[in-house]
Amino acid sequence: MGHPMDSPPENSPILVKLGGSLITDKGQRNTPRLGVLRQLASEMALAMRDNPSLRLVLGHGSGSYGHWEASQHHTRDGVATPDQWRGFARVSAAALELNRIVTAVFSEAGVPILSLQPSASYLARNGEITTSAVAPLLRALQHGLVPLVFGDVAFDDRLGGTILSTEDIFVHLAPRLHPSWILLLGNAPGVLDEKGGTIALITPESYPQVRACLGASADTDVTGGMADKVARMVGLVQQRGPRVRIMGGTRPLCLRDVLRDPAAYPTGTLIQTTQQF
Repeated sequence: MGHPMDSPPENSPILVKLGGSLITDKGQRNTPRLGVLRQLASEMALAMRDNPSLRLVLGHGSGSYGHWEASQHHTRDGVATPDQWRGFARVSAAALELNRIVTAVFSEAGVPILSLQPSASYLARNGEITTSAVAPLLRALQHGLVPLVFGDVAFDDRLGGTILSTEDIFVHLAPRLHPSWILLLGNAPGVLDEKGGTIALITPESYPQVRACLGASADTDVTGGMADKVARMVGLVQQRGPRVRIMGGTRPLCLRDVLRDPAAYPTGTLIQTTQQF
């Protein structure tokens, strides 16, 4: 039996990911974009002041921190040799370095952030999460805190070790938290077609046509880039899941505005089933 405080909050939370390309310079190793982070933190604090019942789970990518280290050691594909295990530890250290920066910036802005390290909370098999300690995250939500997760290493029963992306964690959490929305903020204004225009809507029915024009990230990204992101989110909405918005995060007040009403936010790419129209 679970503790009574281990159930999802009464009002559905919104899961928000800040992409590594948004909060770091992915072309430069270990380079945060502090101005962007401070702007997003202040906007989240504003949204929470405007709507005290708002429940949020925040996640962030590893950008020029974890992805650079992971690409050197091929950590996503498995960990076996002593050198690979040392690489596993270095990837974790890099991810934590960025996480400490994000935690500090959001805390200073007045967001009641509580960082929860995925490598201490999740186990995997063949890259899929099998075991998780979700209770602390649920308790944080119950008390009005904002749990913070991030892309991190994880021990894996088949691969030895691997990397879990924030999207992996969100997909795992969705059936446990029943979020109303997942918001994925990045550098791009949304999912782009072959001409560079933003695709306004993706449904499971239209996804096969969209998939053909999706490419991997232009910068170092060991977790698959946009193509993998969209595939995971389409699969999630098909399971009676939340609606998803993939959007840019650099426009001033974009995060505040989308948190006010994700359904009415006019830009980015909306992913939903036809039943959710």
